[in-house]
Amino acid sequence: MPNNQISEKTTSFHPTSNIQHQTSDNIAIKVENLSKVYHLYDRPQDRLKEALNPFKKSYHHDFHAIDSVSFEVKKGETVGIIGKNGAGKSTLLKMITGVLTPSSGRVEVNGKIASLLELGAGFNPEMTGMENIYLNGTLMGFSKEEMDTKVDAITEFANIGEFIHQPVKMYSSGMFARLAFSVAINVDADILIVDEALSVGDMLFQAKCIDKMTSLMEDGMTILFVSHDIHAVRSLCTRGVYLENGKSVLVGDAGSVVDRYINDEQQSVNTQLKEMGHTKKSLSKSVIEFSDGDKELPIMVNLYPSIVEKEGMVRYGDKGAEILDYGVYDMEFNQTNELQAKENYYLQMSILFNEDLPTFVATTTLFGLDGEQLLAWINTQDEVGFPAVKKGDKVVVTTKVNIPLKANIYKLGASVEYPTIPLIQHRFLDMIKGIEVINVKFESPSKPFHSTFYSRGEYTLTKIMSEDKS
Repeated sequence: MPNNQISEKTTSFHPTSNIQHQTSDNIAIKVENLSKVYHLYDRPQDRLKEALNPFKKSYHHDFHAIDSVSFEVKKGETVGIIGKNGAGKSTLLKMITGVLTPSSGRVEVNGKIASLLELGAGFNPEMTGMENIYLNGTLMGFSKEEMDTKVDAITEFANIGEFIHQPVKMYSSGMFARLAFSVAINVDADILIVDEALSVGDMLFQAKCIDKMTSLMEDGMTILFVSHDIHAVRSLCTRGVYLENGKSVLVGDAGSVVDRYINDEQQSVNTQLKEMGHTKKSLSKSVIEFSDGDKELPIMVNLYPSIVEKEGMVRYGDKGAEILDYGVYDMEFNQTNELQAKENYYLQMSILFNEDLPTFVATTTLFGLDGEQLLAWINTQDEVGFPAVKKGDKVVVTTKVNIPLKANIYKLGASVEYPTIPLIQHRFLDMIKGIEVINVKFESPSKPFHSTFYSRGEYTLTKIMSEDKS
C-alpha cells in the first residue's frame, strides 16, 4: 500500500482474529493496547538457524517499537504525537493507516483516511509532475474524472510553475516536497494523518501548509500528526500523545503533554552534561538599560500591538510574551528596510510579558527566500543576560548589528524565548517569521562580494621556491 494514500475504514482491525468492531459515533480513531514487536538477530545467519531449528530454538531478541499504547481521537480533534527520534511515532502512524500490521492490540478507525507518511511515495521520477498527480490519484482510488476536478487546486497549492510538466527527476527536493504535500492534502477525507509534513518546503510554503491545516481544522476534519516542532503541537493541537521508547508516557491536553516532554528533555540533557563533566556556562554580562556609549538610544517602536500580518508570515509560541512592534533603523534612527552591506544598524523590538520570568532571550534572524536561516543575533550567544521580568512588564530591546551579507532580498524573523537550557533548549514565547522583507544593497556596485557572507580578513603571502630539477 503506498504511503501517500486515502482509504475508507469504518471498522477495526484485530491482528489475531477476524472479529470486527465498529467505533462509537464520536470517535474517529481508537488505539487499544497496540504493540509492534520486531525480532532482532545479532548475526544474519541466526535468522536461518532459527527458521531451520527442529526444536524451535530462539536466536533473536525482541524489540518493542510500540509497546501497549492506547488512546482515542475524537472527531474534529487535532492531536499531535511527540517524542525523540526512535520513540515509535512513525511506526504508530503506519499501523493506524494499515501500512504496518500490529503484533497485538487493535486499531479502530471511523472515516476516510488521507495519509502523508513519506513525501512522494509512489511518485515515478520519469513521469512529469502532472502525470504523477493522476498516478497518485489512481493509487488513492480516484477516477480520472474525479482527479480532473482536483488538479487545479493541487497545482495552485504546489506553485511550481512550468515544472509541473517536467519529469519529477528534474525537481529540487523542495519542489518535490511541495508537489507531494499538495497531492496528499487536496483530497476529500474525514481524517488526515501526516508525519513531519509541516517542515516541507521553504518558509512561505510552510506558512501555506499551516494555513491549510488550520482551515481543515476549522472545517471539522480530524487531524493526527507527528512533529518535532513542539511549539506547533502546542499552538495547533487540542490534545497530545508523548511517546518514549515505544511506550505512552502521557496522553492529555497539548499544553500539559508538551510541558512534560520539555521537562524530561531538560533533565536528560542536564544529566548528560553532568556525566560529560560540563557545567552550565554563566553569562558574563548583564544588561539592565541600553545605551551606545554616551549616546542615549531613543525608543522608536510602538508600545502597543502593531505587527501587521503579511503574506507568508508565520507566527507561533505559547503566548508567555508578545512581540508588540519591531523596526530596523540606521545609525540616525531612521527606519529602513534597505540596508547597505557591511554597514551598522539598530534592531529594536518591544515586548509585553504575560508571566513572571527569571530571564528571557531576544533573537533576530535573517532568512533567505528559500527559508534557510543565514544570520542570527541572540543575546545569550554573545554571553549577555537579560534581567527578570514580571507579568505586565513592557521591555524594549535594542541591538546594534552589522550586515555582512551579499546584495539580495532577505526575510527577517524575531522571537522572544525562555532559555530552559541556554543555547540548547529554548521555549518559544512568541516567534514571528517573515516580520519584514529586507533588501541588502552595495554602496559601491563596482566592488561587490559574491559569497553569501563577507568579513574583512588580514592576509599574508608566502612564496615557496620550487627546487630546480634541471
